[in-house]
Amino acid sequence: MGAREEKKKLVAELKDKFSRARAAILTDYKGLNVAEMTELRSKLREQGIEYKVVKNTLTRIAVKDLDINLDEYLQGPTAIAFGYDDPVTPAKILMDFAKDHKNLEIKGGIVEGRVSDKAVVEQLAKLPKKEELIARAVGAIQSPLFGIVWVLQGPIRDLVYTLQAIQEKKAS
Repeated sequence: MGAREEKKKLVAELKDKFSRARAAILTDYKGLNVAEMTELRSKLREQGIEYKVVKNTLTRIAVKDLDINLDEYLQGPTAIAFGYDDPVTPAKILMDFAKDHKNLEIKGGIVEGRVSDKAVVEQLAKLPKKEELIARAVGAIQSPLFGIVWVLQGPIRDLVYTLQAIQEKKAS
């Protein structure tokens, strides 16, 4: 396969990743050593997030077809974290890692199909994870249900007590 075909294949792969990702967060990894990059990739991979070093030119071509302009973020070395399940997890992992590793810079990215700057990624990182939101929602749904069950059981309980009282009165 020639260089041209290889580039076309890479562009097609990137386009597919951007179209499927709920979040694609662009980072500048310059200054991270091999061990730090390995650690970051491992943390991301554990959560099903793909972290890929990309060529800015090929990335520009890939997102152009999706009507997305990332030119302001495609300066210098770029690696992208593609999160397919939820947009919060990649933001959390990258922001946490950046706190301890000053050489990792969050540039911006695409969140739920919209170009977003670093501030949006920082806000996203502060949100609870998907599992926590689901647990909160289930808890919010369950608590009124328990109340309804308790209220509905009230008349039945009263009926049972009344029937017991009648039975005891007849027995005596």
